[in-house]
Amino acid sequence: MNATRPVALITGSAKRVGAAIARSLHADGYDVALHYRRSGAEMQALVAELEAARAGSTLAVQADLGEFDRLAEIVAATVGRFGRLDALINNASAYYATPLGTVTPQQWDELFASNARAPFFLAQAAAPHLKAAGGAIVNLADIYAQRPLAGHSVYCMAKAALAMMTQSLARELGPEIRVNAVAPGNVLWSENPVKAETLDIVRQRTALQRQGSPEDIVSAVRWLLTGNGYITGQIVAIDGGRSIFI
Repeated sequence: MNATRPVALITGSAKRVGAAIARSLHADGYDVALHYRRSGAEMQALVAELEAARAGSTLAVQADLGEFDRLAEIVAATVGRFGRLDALINNASAYYATPLGTVTPQQWDELFASNARAPFFLAQAAAPHLKAAGGAIVNLADIYAQRPLAGHSVYCMAKAALAMMTQSLARELGPEIRVNAVAPGNVLWSENPVKAETLDIVRQRTALQRQGSPEDIVSAVRWLLTGNGYITGQIVAIDGGRSIFI
């Protein structure tokens, strides 16, 4: 345990944007608690990479965020390992289409569990430790929390709940804890077989006429954590201007 280095807990951090956030914060000097669900091989490789750079700096935690009792356990394991918690990044997210007429309660529960319920209860469990450290929460929202995406109503509603949670917790947890969110546009193609967008759509409906990258999200997360201590309750769109298109 090295209680002098800041500590970040990142959900869904085995690959894609979550892994990019983990690598960047680790390079910034954070020790990192890395949550994952199924991506064990990817997590093992990430831990090996980060441990090679700085031994004793990581903790991998496997959990299904839909299992309520595991949420407080994740926070407890992080604090037990590192002795503090400075940042919570709620990145994990289930995402898939739910066309009206086909939606099941299981889909509703899964989408709300990862995108709204888990972030809230992780924040609740983390709050005393973040308060002690003067820490911050960054949620990964979505531009579709504020505008509907056809065929994805349940996902959009869950992200809208996360957006309101961001603003509500900023008010509840201030002044000791800042709470903000990043709302990405298209920065990675979905791994789902039915994609919501094509490259042509991105070009036609994005002011910068191109896809973003995970690094665009990473830079925003870093700025919200340490770049400006007077911002809270905000949802920052990192979307190349997509949200200004109808």
